[in-house]
Amino acid sequence: MKRSGPALLLLLTVSLGTSLALSLGRDQANNKQAMSPLGARQLIAAQQQLDSIDKATWKQLLTKPQYDILWRSKTERAFSGALLNNHKHGVYVTAGCRLPVFHSSHKFESGTGWPSFWEALNKDNIVLKDDWFLGYKRTEILSSCGEHLGHVFDDGPAPTGLRYCINSLALNFMPDKPEPASPTE
Repeated sequence: MKRSGPALLLLLTVSLGTSLALSLGRDQANNKQAMSPLGARQLIAAQQQLDSIDKATWKQLLTKPQYDILWRSKTERAFSGALLNNHKHGVYVTAGCRLPVFHSSHKFESGTGWPSFWEALNKDNIVLKDDWFLGYKRTEILSSCGEHLGHVFDDGPAPTGLRYCINSLALNFMPDKPEPASPTE
């Protein structure tokens, strides 16, 4: 049976459209449904199921520079971070998942332009991973929920000899003691 040009074109169009619709439906079924920011904040507060928070939700919860550092492994410009010269006593938690990762008593002035620590506070909250992005091996520091924090090097001070070089925007600082309230007028 011979088909005319317009009939063949119609058959191909319908066939392609059906195939595309089936493919899109399959892709949508495989994607996680975006979580609400409120639901994500509740999980963060409870420190539960942090790996279930999808990237679209993180984009809503974080600033663009924080998202780029934590979830796209970017790096802030040296000497630009707000926590570089922080000398208060307290705990540094990850900016997204709020996992405690460093303590101020382990912080030191490395001269590199990023907050540096000679030891992690809770090693269960970090994961070390080989990073070959620049063409040579470095060790990337991730939080246990997957946030990129920075890199660790073996040129730090005693007693560990390590330098955990961390992006300020990857961290939030929680003081040991609340700051005194300023007097009201």
